[in-house]
Amino acid sequence: MDTENHHAMREPRVIACLCAEWCGTCRGYREIFDALQAEFPEDRFVWLDVEDEEVEVIVDTFPTLMVARGDTVQFFGAVLPHADHASRLLRSLGDNSGPCPNADQARPLFAHLRD
Repeated sequence: MDTENHHAMREPRVIACLCAEWCGTCRGYREIFDALQAEFPEDRFVWLDVEDEEVEVIVDTFPTLMVARGDTVQFFGAVLPHADHASRLLRSLGDNSGPCPNADQARPLFAHLRD
């Protein structure tokens, strides 16, 4: 199977960025997040202001990313606000990456995004 067809057939990831409008770092990260969406067009990107969401999730540091494929939360944690860091992270998570160690913390958020 060629790579192009393989990418077309796989389930898209959900990539959520948890930020806050009052956070200057988050406002600056928005441009980076939009560029990631252009780099990974097969995935679903969601920008969430944690103060506007009706789901309980603990965010210690901004920006925080959640990456999930299917029923598996592959990553949930803070990232440095640099494009190359998030891009490398997304490339490193393969189709069959297992759940991250703190996946349970992200389950309410993931369920909210799936509804």
